[in-house]
Amino acid sequence: MIMAAVQNGWLDHDRAMLESLTSITRAGAAIILTYFAKPAARLLG
Repeated sequence: MIMAAVQNGWLDHDRAMLESLTSITRAGAAIILTYFAKPAARLLG
């Protein structure tokens, strides 16, 4: 859904990706498996 919204120009890819990962962490996840792993690592690294 995030990628579809990005393709339609409704969301910024990087901001939506980081917010999604942040909310999962805030919910208590210790490990996150995601297609966003490499792009997130590039942004945070």
